[in-house]
Amino acid sequence: MKNVIRIASGQGFWGDLIDAPVHQASKGDIDYLMMDYLAEVTMSILQKQKLKNPAFGYARDIPPLMERLLPLLKEKKFKVITNGGGVNPLACRDAIFEVAKKIGISGIKIGVVMGDNILDYIDPLLAEGVLLKNMETGESAETIKDKILSANVYFGALPVVQALQQGADIVITGRVTDTGLTLAPMIYEFGWDMNDFDKMSAGTIAGHIIECGGQASGGNFLGDWESVPDLARIGFPIVEAHKDGTFFITKHEGTGGLVSTETVSEQLLYEIGDPADYITPDCVADFTSIHLEQAGKDRVKVFGITGKPATEFYKVSMSYDDGFSAFSTLTYSAPDALKKAEAGDKILRTRLDDLGLKFDEIRTEFLGYNSCHGPLVKRHEDLSEVVLRIGVRAKDKATIERFSKEIAPLILTGPPSVTGFAGGRPKPSDVVAYWPALIPKTKVTPQVVVEGI
Repeated sequence: MKNVIRIASGQGFWGDLIDAPVHQASKGDIDYLMMDYLAEVTMSILQKQKLKNPAFGYARDIPPLMERLLPLLKEKKFKVITNGGGVNPLACRDAIFEVAKKIGISGIKIGVVMGDNILDYIDPLLAEGVLLKNMETGESAETIKDKILSANVYFGALPVVQALQQGADIVITGRVTDTGLTLAPMIYEFGWDMNDFDKMSAGTIAGHIIECGGQASGGNFLGDWESVPDLARIGFPIVEAHKDGTFFITKHEGTGGLVSTETVSEQLLYEIGDPADYITPDCVADFTSIHLEQAGKDRVKVFGITGKPATEFYKVSMSYDDGFSAFSTLTYSAPDALKKAEAGDKILRTRLDDLGLKFDEIRTEFLGYNSCHGPLVKRHEDLSEVVLRIGVRAKDKATIERFSKEIAPLILTGPPSVTGFAGGRPKPSDVVAYWPALIPKTKVTPQVVVEGI
């Protein structure tokens, strides 16, 4: 067992800096490379891809990335953990094996965590009385069961630990919590008791800090962001974890960005509800117990963390079809740019009403004026230009299609000094809605398979 390990963040979402994992692996020593690819909506996108092609359904950036990482992995002996397997982690594994064969790499074991996808078990669960009620509205999933696109249970660290115990060099998962990807190597390397909820919470909070990649090392920083050095070459964060539950957040020397108590504090507030009860499958972490201390340049000590036992439930992330939407824009220039844009919006809405079109939602933003801060902004009449952006949502596709035919006519039949209509008539897009639910842990079991090449 080790007393200290270094876990590097390589991706904060699917679409993050492609070179970041390679930089993390090559610019200094690490023991683990953690890559988080999944957001709630990502699962439904991947499910649609898999329905079109059974070989898809995972983050397809991974195989070309592994072509660059595998030689480094063999040379430097670090391990990779990622939830980029999406809804098809086996296909992701097989694609990596193909890459390994192509570049002549052998002696690699890949662990796959499955069992989170319960899409095919919705009807039996409902019949059994597991209603998968919406956590916000209390409605039973019975009301949307015929429209469900994806349904994935958030597993915790345990199945990843099991894969590591079976000798996996790379662990590919489906919907494992972002924090569990970082907690797992701590449990494995330090031999932590998973009923030691203070340590589970420490590892969970470490994972929370680095799950968004460069957001903890100076990216998207609301503080003195202009003082953050060399954002163009930002170094992603690294957890230096210690066996006693203390850890440090740092980054490789010579990289851009900033690791400070301020950047770490800001990330700690990201996407949390009650800070005293941050619920995960592994524990309930108490963010109010966290202590931060600047321990050197680009080095923050995190300590004093406490936690409570995990609940009896897993969270389920479900998505479902909820109609169609379309968006379009027009740009109005000075003088009176805002007045012209507002008039264009009013004219368009009047015409839609005259046509008898009914929408579930119609929303207008005036980019350059109120699209970020809405009603909080003070009115300004001296704007050089304003972009009218209007979006509509409806269950009926034909209604959306009719809306799309009313945008271009505004150019010649509305306020003057208008431009910026690009791309032709907007096409209806599927609306994918989110349905959060809970499921008893007794109703689902992770599956772990480890194979080598």
